[in-house]
Amino acid sequence: MNSASRQPAVTTEARPRATEDQEAALKFSVVIPLFNKAAFVRAAVQSALAQSLAPLEVIVVDDGSTDGSLEAIADLQDARLRRVRQPNRGVSAARNRGIRLARGDWVALLDADDAWHSEFLAALAQAHAHCPGADLLATGFRRVRGQLPGSVAARATTPARMEVIHDLRRRWMQGAPLCSSSVALRARRLRSLPVCFYEGESYGEDLDMWFRLADHAPVALVRGTYAWVRDNVPGALSASARRVMPPFLARMQAQAMDGTLAPSQRASALWLVAQLLVTLAREALHDGRRAEAVRWLRRAPGGWRIPRWWITLAMVPLPAHWIGLWQHWRVHRHVAMAGDAA
Repeated sequence: MNSASRQPAVTTEARPRATEDQEAALKFSVVIPLFNKAAFVRAAVQSALAQSLAPLEVIVVDDGSTDGSLEAIADLQDARLRRVRQPNRGVSAARNRGIRLARGDWVALLDADDAWHSEFLAALAQAHAHCPGADLLATGFRRVRGQLPGSVAARATTPARMEVIHDLRRRWMQGAPLCSSSVALRARRLRSLPVCFYEGESYGEDLDMWFRLADHAPVALVRGTYAWVRDNVPGALSASARRVMPPFLARMQAQAMDGTLAPSQRASALWLVAQLLVTLAREALHDGRRAEAVRWLRRAPGGWRIPRWWITLAMVPLPAHWIGLWQHWRVHRHVAMAGDAA
């Protein structure tokens, strides 16, 4: 039994739908960062505009696309739709631009190659009603390859079950409960941060945000599939971008060691750093980079206390193909569990 199972970080219970008055009181601004997703962005925007709980606005920030992405939605006529163009500066800069422009109380994020169930924002309203103090609202999600479900109004989990997460870091390694297309962030809290999304970073910049928000307030999660995330889309981040220490992990480790984090958060932070470095070691093994995998294992703080560390060390001499098959099964099993839990 691992440490996560010994230290439950969540509480769950059934919860009725938010009332119409509660839904009406919530104003969601949708921010869609866009870069070279001409084939997908229309479905994303339409899924945001088709919400049963209507968003205040849908802001598409085109980050210097060269494939006609913004032109792919030029004919969409809706007063709530705002299109913004800027020179290419990366996904974090596009999200930050959208956050600055947002007029709503909540900023819901949607990547341009993903899509929402038509009840997504209504589900977030349920989460807010269940845990009004949360700064981060989220739903489950499902990864898909190829075409999205035939209708983004397909059946979702009803009635929804709520999960209040008090230690997001430990919960994360049980299976990622949320992603960058299944969250809404309290706008007032975002504007109080010295930095929103760190610009210039291409791996973990979203995780950095989730953990920073979760350090100050619980996370309210609807345990049901309300977002679809495309897998293996051309232009997505490749494993080669993860061959150096991710900046967000370096910051998390430094904050745990220098006292920035509260004592109650320090152990979880170091534990998660170790877990994610073990994951990087496994990715290196999958690509046949055994020496690099060993270096990641050596850098994992207190990694020898984690069963996954020892399992990964034992995998070092195995053929990369076997490791890849096992890693693929494990990752997709955890994603399915996170998205379909009810």
